[in-house]
Amino acid sequence: MYEPIRTKSVHNSMAGASSDFPHRSREEELDIQLAGHLAALLAITDELRAQTPSGDLTAAAERLVEQVARLRGGRPPVRAVSSGARRQVTTLHERAHALAGRALVVAAARADTGAAILAAERMDAHAARLVEEPELSPAG
Repeated sequence: MYEPIRTKSVHNSMAGASSDFPHRSREEELDIQLAGHLAALLAITDELRAQTPSGDLTAAAERLVEQVARLRGGRPPVRAVSSGARRQVTTLHERAHALAGRALVVAAARADTGAAILAAERMDAHAARLVEEPELSPAG
């Protein structure tokens, strides 16, 4: 009825047997995910700062750098240089809000209070900007 398996399994099901590839713990995977979300949020924050400079965005960028560096074992994130292309500010705030939400979910899953608070604050800040001025447009 079934053809017999002719090759060895790629999965080693024997307890205590070592494998040839490294495994990461759930916490390590969550750290990687959270650092990625926060680094992406930092990139958008830097882009917003280039278009609409504000003290709030500068402070947020500094806090994001601290959190990403902490999650990456002290390595600071690479900062993007503005390309000079002007994107619609509303779209940037929407993307930042979504990324902050993803970061909040992962921070909650790993019980990282500092990152969760930062992500929630960024969500609130971007949501407030979208409510204040729904028709934000880039200057120029």
